[in-house]
Parts: sequence; structure tokens; C-alpha cells
Amino acid sequence: MLLDALLAFVVIAPLAHARGAGAPLVFAMSALAIVPLAARLGAATEALASRLGAGAGGLLNATFGNAAELVLALVALARGYPDVVKASLTGSIVGNTLLVLGLAMLAGGARRERQTFDRAAASASATLLLLAAFALVVPAALPLAAAGANPLRAAAGVRALSLPIAGVLLAAYALSLFFSLGTHRHLYAGAPADTDAAPATSPRRALVTLLVSTALIAWMSELLVDAVSGATRALGLSPLFMGVVVVAIVGNAAEHSSAIVAAVRDRMDLAFHIAVGSSTQIALFVAPVLVLLSRLLPGRALDLLFTPFEVLAIVAAGVIVHFVAGDGESNWLEGAMLVALYGVLAIAFACLP
Repeated sequence: MLLDALLAFVVIAPLAHARGAGAPLVFAMSALAIVPLAARLGAATEALASRLGAGAGGLLNATFGNAAELVLALVALARGYPDVVKASLTGSIVGNTLLVLGLAMLAGGARRERQTFDRAAASASATLLLLAAFALVVPAALPLAAAGANPLRAAAGVRALSLPIAGVLLAAYALSLFFSLGTHRHLYAGAPADTDAAPATSPRRALVTLLVSTALIAWMSELLVDAVSGATRALGLSPLFMGVVVVAIVGNAAEHSSAIVAAVRDRMDLAFHIAVGSSTQIALFVAPVLVLLSRLLPGRALDLLFTPFEVLAIVAAGVIVHFVAGDGESNWLEGAMLVALYGVLAIAFACLP
């Protein structure tokens, strides 16, 4: 398979870095190395998720799928690239909600008139995503509200505001786990797994694959982040586009493959929980955790002050997925519309200075 062939870059990328290859080349090779590793990580989590319901399985898949994103972000923060981290978080939220879910609906609906999923569970996930989106509006709006104040004091206020907002988002995420895995677990049961199509991987082997893949992803992420600055200058791309589109797509390769495979197997509940659940986890868990951990790392601490266009993209993604989840059904046209919106946003990010 093509993905198996890309594993060669796990060896080629470090060699290219050691021999002083150009930053764009090292960046590309590191990205190509992360893609099959993230796919292996996603396949291992799918093997574990096949023994669980759609809700718990989707949570497990999203959690380990976001491991690549979390590791990459921590490496970038340690290297002093908080803006690239925020851009990659934006790209993960928007990409999982629009691109991954859209491709899953396209693939699953290609040979079916419609696919169904639990409307109550999907609406709860979409509402959580909207909550996170509007929580990000507050730090972005604070400098406008304090336009007449001292800019330094306004910036300090945003940084101070990020910590309590991060705490509120973490609390909301904990409550969502209690809802989906406890009080309303029955809403997240989903369709039964197809045992004939489920990956024949033992839990022990899947766990080993998870650990090894995560360690290798951390190594490749370090090479990729080291090459970001040089690759951005050489290619003439903005750091915002690099983080929102390129780095986010690389870090979310696991969600891409897992959600699409689940949709093709007519397990739209699982596909929805992987795609939207991953976005929700990024917004309510990964971003707040990074805000807290950045205080322990050298360099500038991470805050929740995203650019106005990043906030607009996240809010737009949250609103559109809320409409899609409202009827509990999906078809290939809805998937095409989600992918189209992602394409429009990606073009806009490429044109931003």
C-alpha cells in the first residue's frame, strides 16, 4: 500500500536533516513520515474501538488521533512557535469538522441514498463545538472592547483571561465525558460493529502500535517544527496558512482514514463521533491543556487570542455542523458542501498576509 511505502520517510527524513538538506525538503519528508504513522495509530485505535460502542470508540479514536496533534504542538511551543500552534489548532477544528466529516459523508453516501446517526448525540457534540467557538470570541473581542486602553494592558488582560477560560473549557469537556460515557451512554451506542470487517488485531498488539507510533510521531514532529520557519520563507507561504492547512492536515491523518473507513462501512455514528468529537476535544481539551502546559515551557506562553479570521472559521464550522446534525441524516451532497466550505476557507487563509 501507498501508506506503507511512505514509512520509508521515517528513516529518510532524519538522514536528510542530519546531512543539512533544505528546510522545505526536510519539512516535506517529515510530513510524509507522519502521515503513515498517524494512519497506523488510527488503525490501532479502530481495532480497540471495534470492541466498544460508537461513543466510546469514537472518543478513543479521537483521543489517540489527537496524540499526534498534541505532541506536535508541544514541540512547537518548546521551539517558540505559539502562533503556529494556534493556527494548527484552528486547522484541526475546522479540518476535522468540515474536511474529515465531509469526506466521510461523501465516501459513505456514494452508494447509499442516505445514512443515519443519532440526532441527540450529534446535536450535543455540535453544541459543545459551538460553545468552544464562542468561548474563543471573548479573547478576540476584548482588545476591541478595550480599544481606548493601553495596548500593553489589554494584551496582558487577554493573557490573564486565557487561564480561567481554559479552566471553564476543561470543566465543560469533563461534563461532556460524564454525559456520553455515563448518564446518556445509550445515545452513543451506534450501529453494531461489522465483525467481518473489523480489524483482526489483538488489543496488546494495538497498544504496542499506539505507543511506538506516538514515539515516532514525536520524533518526526520535532524535525517538522524545526523546518517550519525555513520552509515558510522558502515557499512564500504565511505561517498562518502553514499551521491552519498543512500542519493540521498532517497531524490529523488518523482521523481522516478512520472516519472515512467507518462511513464506508455504514457506521455513520462512529464517523461523526470521530470527526466532530476530535474537533470538540481539540477545542475543549487540547487547547486548554496547551495553555496550562505552556506556562511550564520556555518562551512565550500560549494564550487563546486567535486572529479574527481564525475565530470566524471556527464559528462557521460549528454553525454548519450544527445544521448538518439537526436531522440525524447525511448524504453525499452534504459532504460535498462541507468540503467546499473547507476549500473556500483554505483559499482565504492562503491569501491572508
